[in-house]
Amino acid sequence: MTTPFQVVLCSCPDKGTAKAIAEKVLRAGLAACVNIGALSTSIYWWDDHLHSDDEVMLAIKTSQEHLEALFAMVQTAHPYEVAELIALPITAGSEAYLNWLKEVTS
Repeated sequence: MTTPFQVVLCSCPDKGTAKAIAEKVLRAGLAACVNIGALSTSIYWWDDHLHSDDEVMLAIKTSQEHLEALFAMVQTAHPYEVAELIALPITAGSEAYLNWLKEVTS
């Protein structure tokens, strides 16, 4: 089953930034719900060096039609030079939840 919905993952440097971005995309109508995860440690390569930083992960539920505008808004609001924006298709979900997602993102 394919749905027209996506979960977008986006790491943020702290909870304040995560909350600001979440509220921005929700107020713009580009998402139905944003989960702000707990603080975690990200280990990654950047500028030929291994880095380790605490980050907060966003899980943004949206529709396929809003992806381009959502990415643009997050990239503008995000403090990182390269914001992590990864869209994963929602292939199945409860009918009630998917109907709600459709209603809120339409």
